[in-house]
Amino acid sequence: MGLLVEIKKKLKGFSLDVSFSIDGEYLGILGPSGSGKSMTLKCIAGVETPDEGRIVLNGKVLFDSEKKINLIPQERNIGYLFQNYALFPHMTVEENIGLGLKLPKIEKKRKVKEMIESFRLQGLESKYPNQLSGGQQQRVALARCIVYKPDILMLDEPFSALDSHLKDQLQMEILALLKLYEGEVLVVSHNRDEIYKFCKKLVVLDQGKSILFGETKDIFRQPRLHSAARIVGCKNISRCEIISAYSVRAVDWGLILNTEHPVPDRTKYLGIQAHDFHLLKTSPDAGIARQNNVIKCQIEKIVEGELEYNIYFRNKEFADANGNSVLLYKVRKELWDNRQNKGDVYLRIPEKSILLLE
Repeated sequence: MGLLVEIKKKLKGFSLDVSFSIDGEYLGILGPSGSGKSMTLKCIAGVETPDEGRIVLNGKVLFDSEKKINLIPQERNIGYLFQNYALFPHMTVEENIGLGLKLPKIEKKRKVKEMIESFRLQGLESKYPNQLSGGQQQRVALARCIVYKPDILMLDEPFSALDSHLKDQLQMEILALLKLYEGEVLVVSHNRDEIYKFCKKLVVLDQGKSILFGETKDIFRQPRLHSAARIVGCKNISRCEIISAYSVRAVDWGLILNTEHPVPDRTKYLGIQAHDFHLLKTSPDAGIARQNNVIKCQIEKIVEGELEYNIYFRNKEFADANGNSVLLYKVRKELWDNRQNKGDVYLRIPEKSILLLE
């Protein structure tokens, strides 16, 4: 049955034009701030009304501009976890969780108790939101969403209010807790890692438009569009000129690159993910020079992280200083520190790793 969304809405200085469908999968909606992610959720929930289009959930029409159908939020049976969790400050944990339940008193109490146990909130039943940690507040809000069995669960930037050192642990907790829910799940985020961990399917939004829809791993591996490549985190993008069916010139890097696949006629850019360079271990000699797709690096800066280095570099043999863009290579510390060649650094761009972008 699933969810179908095909909507348009004009706002001040902004137009929303979104279409996608899912059937039982977790769907991520990824895009930069202001791209229309939260507005899309609000339209599905009935908090905002599109100008035109359709929204259908499990065969039930929530909105249809042609047929003049626009169900109010209370009729849509949607669980909506807001960024700030929207807990009522004057209500206890028990009262917040049971707020949306219309059941006899004994049955309601049993349901709330079941949620408290499932979400590991025992001992906090009489606490108020300001007495809870961020992770506890999140679990209360999620329990409140799930308790009345909504047809779809929508999470709007679910980890944005949490401290960074808590996120990894809480993400794993939430993934486990979501197994208690059977139904469609939509996750909105500008965080690529969150979407990759949570969602099998992905919609990429840019300036209000859905520009890509498909399998999350496929889109991250080959985003196809220049704007989508930026959104999924590709740091190295150059303008390109097509030379032949299997070769291109990276204009901003001063390189001619061979590709694994035929170059589409509409290719205007190419990209390489920061982890996809291959560090050549051999000392620089004629053998390296004859290899395809090799860059002799002029190191600009090295930034140390916990587990890896960020190596910022240029093509040392590219004479045009104005067009010589800085590239980023992310490398494990042990690989970089133990490299055989401590002189000039040579990196190879594997043919299969080149992103050909419209």
